[in-house]
Amino acid sequence: MMRIVLFLMTNLAVMVVAGIVLSILGVGASNGQDLLGTLIFCFAIGMTGSLISLFMSKWIAKKSSGTRVIETPTNATEQWLMQTTARLAEKAGIKTPEVGIFPAAEPNAFATGWNKNAALMAVSVGLLNNLTEDEVEAVIAHEIGHIANGDMVTLALIQGVVNTFVMFFARIIGSVIDNMLFKRDGQSGGVSPTYFMIRMVLEMVFGFLASLIVMWFSRYREYRADEAGARLAGRQSMINALLRLQSGSAGTQAMLPKEMQAFAINGFNVKSLFSTHPSIEQRVKALQELNLNQA
Repeated sequence: MMRIVLFLMTNLAVMVVAGIVLSILGVGASNGQDLLGTLIFCFAIGMTGSLISLFMSKWIAKKSSGTRVIETPTNATEQWLMQTTARLAEKAGIKTPEVGIFPAAEPNAFATGWNKNAALMAVSVGLLNNLTEDEVEAVIAHEIGHIANGDMVTLALIQGVVNTFVMFFARIIGSVIDNMLFKRDGQSGGVSPTYFMIRMVLEMVFGFLASLIVMWFSRYREYRADEAGARLAGRQSMINALLRLQSGSAGTQAMLPKEMQAFAINGFNVKSLFSTHPSIEQRVKALQELNLNQA
């Protein structure tokens, strides 16, 4: 889960800063009168914010989680971690990602990066200390699955579209509300402070609602990553790893930076539309029913 949440927070920060700066400069400050122009402007800014978040994702993940990238293994555990990751990456058809360890007592892991051949995969100290090698291997395989499936790139595209429509509808509806409340004709040539405030509130509300789409995407991709983990490391090892993680789900999520929680291995067992993960029970059931003989 860590991966999506870091991405979302970075995207939000970029969008807020860009919106404020552009509004101060008067760029794209139309009250929504030119629909096509407004849509094009929102698409450009929305996609830019999302892509900046994507390209910054690996750097932010390292800084926010305290991940130490293993350059040269210093012990047998790090050597095994590097070799296992390299073997699974080769099996998945991607280049070996950077491998790191972050200082969390709870078992967890995440993977991120703008390119599946230039990614980062990191595990917590708690994961290495509390799971068997087979279970850790399954967790790594799950994260390799996220990378091989290109989940971060797909997320960036979805978030860019979401950004676009959040900004677009906030401007259009904000203009309508402002005109109704203050009897403006929209021809004054400027943007009122009231419109600006209404628009900002609407962007926050619409952004919150639009996050349902991102959360749905995250839940869907968890099943795909679990499937990849089962194919790379074995179905039973993947199931065992999920069951081992189940008891510490809530605590683990609380320890992770918000932006990283959506693509970490641990399942946040909350049956909610705003959950980034299906429940452990749902994931285990899906694995049990999975036909691994399918192409």
